[in-house]
Amino acid sequence: MKKFIASILLSLAISGALRAQGYVPTEENLQNRKEFAESRFGIFIHWGVYSMLGDGEWAMNTKPLTYDEYKHLAAGFYPSKFNAEEWASLFKEAGAKYITITSRHHDGFSMFDSKVTDYDIMDASPFKRDILKELSQACAKEGIKLNFYYSHLDWGRNDYFPLGTTGKNSGRPEGGDWNSYLNFMNAQLTELLTNYGPIGCIWFDGVWDKKGNSREELENTWKLVEQYKLIHSIQPGCMVGNNHHLPVFDGEDMQMFEKDLPGKNTSGFSGDSQVSDSLPLETCETMNHNWGYKPTDHDYKSVETLIRYLVRAASNNANLLLNIGPRPDGTIPDEAVERLREMGKWLDKNGETVYATKGGCVPEQAWGVTTQKDNTLYVHVFEHSDAILVPIKGNKLVSAVAFDNGEKVPFTQVSEGIVLSLPAAAEGTIDQIITLRFKNNL
Repeated sequence: MKKFIASILLSLAISGALRAQGYVPTEENLQNRKEFAESRFGIFIHWGVYSMLGDGEWAMNTKPLTYDEYKHLAAGFYPSKFNAEEWASLFKEAGAKYITITSRHHDGFSMFDSKVTDYDIMDASPFKRDILKELSQACAKEGIKLNFYYSHLDWGRNDYFPLGTTGKNSGRPEGGDWNSYLNFMNAQLTELLTNYGPIGCIWFDGVWDKKGNSREELENTWKLVEQYKLIHSIQPGCMVGNNHHLPVFDGEDMQMFEKDLPGKNTSGFSGDSQVSDSLPLETCETMNHNWGYKPTDHDYKSVETLIRYLVRAASNNANLLLNIGPRPDGTIPDEAVERLREMGKWLDKNGETVYATKGGCVPEQAWGVTTQKDNTLYVHVFEHSDAILVPIKGNKLVSAVAFDNGEKVPFTQVSEGIVLSLPAAAEGTIDQIITLRFKNNL
């Protein structure tokens, strides 16, 4: 009966979506894009039964384990210390405006009460609590937007066929109904968009497992047009993003970059990604080396590195989606908690120079980066010197002051731009910020 009801809901949703010709975002969607672009800082959460293995979120594939072996982990998954309100309180303290949590990762385990599979938190684990429901309620109380990561890829289901480039040792049979799998995904997306309140974004990942030979083949294989229409038909304001490492497709509302700032390709994932000039942008990054929990990975980035990366993202018109990998008991590693709290302290003092800013009209310099609002340019100095050149011309500078105390900063306008004579920076300064106000908007 549960599957029958879900099938009816899915059919109704899809039929309504398909009546739409082309994608025109609603006013609600455009407003959500604007708010998303202004938020600048979000928390990524990779959490599932894989945390029990302590070897990251790809453990099933990398060890490797067959699905018949791996699926038994769920029977022991009991995060007794999980407290959604404590999580949401920490994220608010950190200055984050939204979270994106793995509703279902590549291992196929659903962290929510799904009626179209038994391999979920309610049926396959002894926990019997809907983690996403509790988080949706806690985040709503704290004013934090909720986004769902959802994997297109599944290493366990028999109808995920033909196989892609990963999960080939899972023991799945050489055969399956691909359309059945597509219907399953859309039924789950319908659940996520129906049962958990307003969702800011569906954050897709995994289509690269069956990339094909062209964008058209990729889109056709995954039926992305129909899937995006389904999402927008249920929640028109919900944004769609896809970590396919390609230029955006029609129907997508934001563009993300994995472990890279927009336009960069140091990680090797963004070689084909042309930066959209019309959609909000986001870069996702780990705190250490792993997305999922790995207790031996203590190589955490410093607070200085994380804050400067957040500012660099803002200077590139992008949000920073910073990842944490909770322990299997539902607690967040101490190193992550410490860094989030320190970032929150910094944002409490300096958030004006990050939230709701645009990337500065001055590109990254040897000394640092810039962000801006209207006629104000925030100069973020990472590498201090007695004087720096800000190469901006053609707009009269009205004032230059230190952001932290409002003291005037001497300046000279020359043919190459503006020379700032910087005050001495206090020891341990992560970001020396100078506020420049111009006669006209930038």
